[in-house]
Amino acid sequence: QLETLEQEEQECLELRPHPTEKRTHIVSHQHGMTVTKTLQEGEAEPQCQSFCYSRAKLRGLLLEGASLLLLRVLARRQTMPPDLVFPAIDSKGDLCTSSY
Repeated sequence: QLETLEQEEQECLELRPHPTEKRTHIVSHQHGMTVTKTLQEGEAEPQCQSFCYSRAKLRGLLLEGASLLLLRVLARRQTMPPDLVFPAIDSKGDLCTSSY
């Protein structure tokens, strides 16, 4: 059984005159997961948003790293189970589903 304990994403856009940096930090804890999103545009003060999700809502959660691992296993087995759907977290930090 695999479980994501922590995940960090960083995206930098070199747009002139205001470069933009987006960071997403996801960390697992006893009660579920916390997602923290930070947006920095140019020299402006960073904007932060944080979301907490309970373990019950995240049952079967598939984050980016786990998704890559699953895709490799499915490719190796050369089979695709029907209706393969998992909870996921979208780019805004909201819960959504990921279908294969």
